[in-house]
Amino acid sequence: MAGDTCLVGFVGLGNMGGPMAANLAAAGTSLLVYDKAGTAERAPEGAEIAQSLGEIARRAGTVLLSLPAGAAVAAVAAEIAAADPRGTVIDTSTIGVAAAAKVGEILARAGIVYLDAPVSGGVAGVRAGTIAVMASGPVEAFEAARPLLSAMAANLFHVGTRQGQGQAMKLANNFLSGVAMAATSEAVRFGETQGLDMKTMLDVLNVSTGRNTATSDKFPNRVLTGTHDAGFTTTLIHKDVGLYLEAVAAAGTRGVVGRAVGGTLAAVEADLPGEDFTRIYPWTVEHDDA
Repeated sequence: MAGDTCLVGFVGLGNMGGPMAANLAAAGTSLLVYDKAGTAERAPEGAEIAQSLGEIARRAGTVLLSLPAGAAVAAVAAEIAAADPRGTVIDTSTIGVAAAAKVGEILARAGIVYLDAPVSGGVAGVRAGTIAVMASGPVEAFEAARPLLSAMAANLFHVGTRQGQGQAMKLANNFLSGVAMAATSEAVRFGETQGLDMKTMLDVLNVSTGRNTATSDKFPNRVLTGTHDAGFTTTLIHKDVGLYLEAVAAAGTRGVVGRAVGGTLAAVEADLPGEDFTRIYPWTVEHDDA
C-alpha cells in the first residue's frame, strides 16, 4: 500500500459496499474498486476498476473493506499485508470482536494502520448516506479518515482505541435490532389474536413506551406493506447475533435474552435462509403455539 495517498481502494461491492462506494465516487473521491464476484458490473460510475486485490494493495493509500465475514476480511488483510506495507485499512464489515483483533494483528505486523469501523443503517440508509460508522483504532487515523467517511455516512463515532470495540458496539446494536424485530412480531401477533388491527397497534406503539425500530420502520414500511424489503437478511441477523453471543460468552456477561432470541433466529434461518429479516413476522404467525 505504498501507492497514491489520494487514491482510495474499495474491496467488496455488495448490498452495503456497492452504495458506499457509489457515494464516495459521487463525492469526487478518486476510487479504485474490486469485487471477487465481479467488479465491472458492480463498479459505481466514476470509479476505476482494479484487476486484482493486489492492484488495490499496491496503488491505494487507503483501502476500505465491505465483506461478509471474518475469514474473508482476514484473507484480504493478509494479501494487503503481503504487498508494500504502508497506509490505512478501514473495515466496515461486521466480523466480531475476536476476528477484528486478529485482523488488527495481521495488519500491524506489516505496519498498516487499521480502523475497525462497522456501519449501521441498512441498505436504505447506505444509499441515502445516513448510516452510522462506529470506529475503533487510533484517534489520529479516525480524524484523518473523517472527510472520507463523511462522504458516505452522516453519523461518525470513535468508540475506542482497541481493535474490536467497533465490533462490540455494532454487535450490541444488531442484537437490539434483532430483539426488536422478534419481540415486535410476537407482540403484534398477540394483538391480532385479540382482534386488534396491525396499523392501529403500530400507531399506538409509536407514541408509547413500546416504540422501537421495528414498530417505527420495519413494520409500517416493510411488513404492513407486504414488501419485506429491509435489505437485511435472516442469514445476516442470525450471524450477527451469533457473534454477539460468542462475545458475551467470552466477556462473561449475562446472555439469557440473547440466547432466547438467538434460538428464535436460528429457527427462522433454518426455515427461511437468506430471506429478508422482516419475514420474521409471517414466520411467527405460521408458528403459533410452536
